[in-house]
Amino acid sequence: MFELTGKVALVTGSSRGIGRAIAETMAKQGAKVVVSSRKREACDAVVDAIRAEGGEATAIACNIGRKEELEALVAAAMTAYGRIDVLVCNAATNPVFGPMREVSDEAYDKIMTTNVKSAFWLCNMVAPQMAGRRNGAIILISSIASMYGNRKLGIYGISKAAEQQMVRNLAVEWGGENIRVNAIAPGLIRTDFARALWEDPKRLAVMEAMTPLKRIGEPVEIAALAAFLASDSASFITGQTIVADGGRTVGDPS
Repeated sequence: MFELTGKVALVTGSSRGIGRAIAETMAKQGAKVVVSSRKREACDAVVDAIRAEGGEATAIACNIGRKEELEALVAAAMTAYGRIDVLVCNAATNPVFGPMREVSDEAYDKIMTTNVKSAFWLCNMVAPQMAGRRNGAIILISSIASMYGNRKLGIYGISKAAEQQMVRNLAVEWGGENIRVNAIAPGLIRTDFARALWEDPKRLAVMEAMTPLKRIGEPVEIAALAAFLASDSASFITGQTIVADGGRTVGDPS
C-alpha cells in the first residue's frame, strides 16, 4: 500500500535511530536510499544492512550544518541516481539540556543552524528538481517538544516549532508543482538521541504514566509513518504536522 518502488529517497541523519529506521523501511518498500550522516563508516554500515536485505542504497557523508557539504550531498545523490523523489530532513542536534537562561549564544546558533537553517537550505536545493517532474515529497522530523513549554528543551522546542512553520510555508510555495511537504512530531522514542530520558527508570516511569498507551515509541513506528507520507497513498496530505506520541500530548498528565 505504501509502495516506493522507483523512487529515490535522501535521508539525513540516517546512520542510527529514527533516521536509520526510515532509511531501512523505505528501502524495504522499494526505494533507492541515500544514507547520510557525518561519519562515512556509520553510513556504510546502514547501506550494508540494506543491501543484505535485498535493497539498494548508497552512503554519502555530510555535516548538515555546512552549506557547501549539503550542496555536495545533493550533487552526489543526483550523480548516483539522477533524481531525488523523497527528502527526509531528520538530522538534528540538542547540545543543551536545561533552562534557556543557561544557553550560550554558540549553543543557540548551533541548534538553530543544524535544526532549522540546514532544512531550509536542503529543501531549497532539492525542491526545484522535484518541480521539474511535478512530483515530490518532503518530510521534516520535528518533535512534540515544539507543542508545550519545556524547562529543559526550550531552544530545541523553538527550533522544532520553526520547522513546522517551514513545512506550512513550503507546502504553500511548492504545492502548485505537486510537491507535498509534511512534518512528523514524535514523542519519546527509544533512540540514542533521547537516551537520557528513557534510560533513567524514574524518568521512564513518569513518561509512561503520562502517555495513554503506557509506553514509549520505537523508531520503526516513526519510519512507518514516514513511508506512508512519502508514498502516493498520502497524495492529498500536505502542510501538516502529524503527531506520533502514544497520546502524550492529548492525555491527562495526572
